[in-house]
Amino acid sequence: MATIWVDADACPKPIREILFRAAKRTAMPIVLVANNAIAVPPGGSVRCQVVPQGFDVADNEIVRQVQAGDLVVTQDIPLAAEVIEKGAEAVHPRGEPYSPDSIRSKLNMRDFNETLRASGIHSGGLAAFGTQEKQRFANTLDRYLARQR
Repeated sequence: MATIWVDADACPKPIREILFRAAKRTAMPIVLVANNAIAVPPGGSVRCQVVPQGFDVADNEIVRQVQAGDLVVTQDIPLAAEVIEKGAEAVHPRGEPYSPDSIRSKLNMRDFNETLRASGIHSGGLAAFGTQEKQRFANTLDRYLARQR
């Protein structure tokens, strides 16, 4: 059975709640990987794996354990690229799936924005997280879960 891996330190609480409901409904194993313990529902198929503090420690642990067919929930574009290379799927918490076709351009845009920030140009951030983003994520998750049945 596939597993859903969550880069949980940066995952919004409403997205974790959607994942918890999906786990209860489907018994799909979900692993939240984080630097600090995150409360998960008792029993069931959700667990939190705490990793040491440090740069990319959680990301590296996800990459180490992920398998083809798994799903990774992350805002981290380099992490998404690595898990896609291993045959897993990746989705942003706002519901946008990463794909082998789109990941290269996303990495290039990320690098470009980092260059702008380093030179003192601020390009702004993401819009506020709201109902539309939660619904988009829930729909993307449902499509993934339907493929797993």
